[in-house]
Amino acid sequence: MISISPNLNVMIKAAEKASKSVIRDFGEIEKLQVLKKGPRDFVTKTDKHVEKIIIEELEKTKKNYSFISEEFGEINNKDKDNIWIIDPIDGTTNFLHGIPHFAICIALKSRNEIVSGLIFDPIKDEMFFSEKNKGSYLNNQRLRVSSKNLIDECLFASNHEGVKFSNLNMRYSGCTSLDLAYVASGRLDGFFQNNINLWDIAAGALLVKEAGGVVNDVNQFQIKNINIKASNASINSEMLNYLNNF
Repeated sequence: MISISPNLNVMIKAAEKASKSVIRDFGEIEKLQVLKKGPRDFVTKTDKHVEKIIIEELEKTKKNYSFISEEFGEINNKDKDNIWIIDPIDGTTNFLHGIPHFAICIALKSRNEIVSGLIFDPIKDEMFFSEKNKGSYLNNQRLRVSSKNLIDECLFASNHEGVKFSNLNMRYSGCTSLDLAYVASGRLDGFFQNNINLWDIAAGALLVKEAGGVVNDVNQFQIKNINIKASNASINSEMLNYLNNF
């Protein structure tokens, strides 16, 4: 039986409750009111509603914790050492186009360190979660990164800019958090991206580390413009050599 902290328990319950709205709205995608926020960056009614549900659920047990969230920004409460980091729907563009590859992400940052994280894919019913020094799990099964050591046999994910690395076997899924969860579970061997936001990678970075992987170049004191490179330990140095100019 896996022992999880009260904080992770409330994170899981919040994600499961919020997922009901996500699944319902995904089934009625054509009826969503969509606001355009940028060329490839949309915010939907669902995003805001899901974020509200998550915040309300987390506040029920931890009234004083602060928040960093994609839609509401920074919410400073009495306790500024403990901060919930939320991305209500990572992979919004996939969601809007009816592509079932997106996730709800929640992480807890305590004294400038990510100590708990979860990535919930509600369509596939896959709950990835991790706590510092306790390992990473998918639906209660322990996760380990892949053991591949030949880079030509490895599969990598990135954003559209990263796909130009044609010497690597690349995928571009449009959902950073699931890319990192897939590195943690051994489905992918590595992931890299520049200028990314904390809410996209906070939970996933912890998942990779706790699954035995390596995460480079993450400054967790930043909220935006973070560079991340993650992989299994065997190919990490070789992957970094490929990415010197990335």
